[in-house]
Amino acid sequence: MARARRAFLRRLVPLGAWLIAGLLFLLRWTTRTRLINDGGLYERWRAGERLIVAFWHEQLVLMPCFGWWPRVCIMISQHRDGELIARAVRPLGIEAVRGSSTRGSRGALRQILRAYQEGASLAWTPDGPRGPRRVAKTGVIHTARATGAMIVPIGAAARWHRRLGSWDRMILPWPGSRLVFVVGTPIRVAHEVTPAEVEKARATLETELERVRVEADRLLAAAGDGT
Repeated sequence: MARARRAFLRRLVPLGAWLIAGLLFLLRWTTRTRLINDGGLYERWRAGERLIVAFWHEQLVLMPCFGWWPRVCIMISQHRDGELIARAVRPLGIEAVRGSSTRGSRGALRQILRAYQEGASLAWTPDGPRGPRRVAKTGVIHTARATGAMIVPIGAAARWHRRLGSWDRMILPWPGSRLVFVVGTPIRVAHEVTPAEVEKARATLETELERVRVEADRLLAAAGDGT
């Protein structure tokens, strides 16, 4: 019975991914976005620079509405819902590798480094895939050290949305909602760093991600209907 149930759920993955991809396209087409202080992000991308874009896991659904992306690759959980998400974001031009800080980490890190070497920027949720919520882990710091890429923190907020009851309280924006994105201060990580310096960079990233998250919420609230 359990095997039959797993097989049935596997057959539902393509359909579920198609539905999620359709929803993401709908959100991209109908939401109204405002970008605050892009910090030269698009200029760097247009110049061919590869970056690491970091944001909290709860903002994952908002990010496809961010605007123009170059080739980008993101790490997705190895859990069943990870396969669903990986398939769903593919039509939006977002590549995914499967892994996490607890399962498949070495293999996933090799894949994401390979994607970077082949020309992709990276998208990273430092508190993913299972939390704790809004607590940055060091994986992105080590990746920045290995690649030399700059980490760009981004905060996002949606006026009309629902929060899931998941560990991250993920934000699901409604179609037609107003969105605000705030780009934070970029972070460089030297190739040669001590454990203390890794922790300092991690704490700096965590603080900056919280700052831009709060700023996005504040700007959206202050703008009212004129966002």
